[in-house]
Amino acid sequence: MPSNFVEELQWRGMIHDVMPDTEEHLNEAMRAAYVGFDPTADSLHIGNLVPIMLLAHFQRAGHKPVALVGGATGMIGDPSGKSSERNLLDEATLRHNQECVRAQLSHFLDFDSGAENQAVMVNNYDWMKEFSFLDFIRDVGKHITVNYMMAKDSVKNRLTGEGAQGMSFTEFTYQLVQGYDFLHLYQNEDCTLQMGGSDQWGNITTGTELIRRIGGGKGFALTCPLITKSDGSKFGKSEGGNVWLDPKRTSPYKFYQYWINSADEDAEKYIKIFTFLDQQTVESLIAEHKEQPHMRLLQKRLAEEVTTTVHGKEALEQAVAASNILFGKSTADSLRALDEQTFLDVFSGVPQAELSRASLEEGVDMIAALVEHSGFLKSNGEARRALKENSISLNKEKVNESKTLNASDLINNKFILLQRGKKNYLVYKIND
Repeated sequence: MPSNFVEELQWRGMIHDVMPDTEEHLNEAMRAAYVGFDPTADSLHIGNLVPIMLLAHFQRAGHKPVALVGGATGMIGDPSGKSSERNLLDEATLRHNQECVRAQLSHFLDFDSGAENQAVMVNNYDWMKEFSFLDFIRDVGKHITVNYMMAKDSVKNRLTGEGAQGMSFTEFTYQLVQGYDFLHLYQNEDCTLQMGGSDQWGNITTGTELIRRIGGGKGFALTCPLITKSDGSKFGKSEGGNVWLDPKRTSPYKFYQYWINSADEDAEKYIKIFTFLDQQTVESLIAEHKEQPHMRLLQKRLAEEVTTTVHGKEALEQAVAASNILFGKSTADSLRALDEQTFLDVFSGVPQAELSRASLEEGVDMIAALVEHSGFLKSNGEARRALKENSISLNKEKVNESKTLNASDLINNKFILLQRGKKNYLVYKIND
């Protein structure tokens, strides 16, 4: 028998709306549920993590998750929560994106074990591409009234209120297409539940209505709250934009930093939503954190858990090592172990100066490196004093006035790191 999925979500604060009798329906037997993912990029981002976690908990409770990639709907655009239409993609791009999304979901879901409840991935383009417009409006459209569609918040918000821009017929039909997906999966995958963010409630209930009117059955709906941050800024965004699951778009170091920089109030909420830690572990972590908030135990555990799930143990270790370079004790070896992107991420806010490879090959004396070439220190006298006081490091190793910079000091064959005291850094970038 499956474990109680709804109960698990409740203590985690992951339920916004749930249709009556859903819990009883899920407790009776193994069920299938689906969540839709937008395939308009070749990576998901952390804004997608809540619906991913819904599916992951669903599978862990003994049920069968269905990940739907919206190839057809990706060609239309969902009006929910958006004020303008999106770019439409061709089929080859959508297929490539689908494969990338599946690979990322496989960190959370079992697609391959052969278990009865192993996850499946479907693409609504596969059943929508042969559907003619006339067939669709005859077989599906006639069952839902315009009044019903107009009453949905996702439509009302676009048509009324401040800055209302209206919406195209294409977008207006979105809820019918998504509703038909639910009906199709109900008929072909025995899928009785659709889940998503709270902004999807209107689209999901259109699906349950189609299942009732066309399929003569009963579909269920469950939504989770949209994640907000305590400071009012948007969850899932950093200064550089989206925080992606693809390490080429957002390095594991930056990914780790996003979570470790969570406010206390947010970390308490996130550790329930974004990790698989059980209730007892989470509650004891929260209690420990409240006794010693300066230790940031919640943030550290949160960042460890999410980074390991998304990027693996090795990437977590590198991210922690990279974090220690700026904020803790580290060595020249740990600095040299950084790949170029992580090095640039770690030192992104640090002043930079340029040095030619030719001058480095001739050798640059330490005083000139600190003053003339970089302006890191104001005068030769200040540089000499700092070197005598043993407060200057080159690539995390203390140096004196006799040191000459040369090609053997390069990190990634491109950078040299100077440091004065604990917190003042300068990065030399070498030009060919």
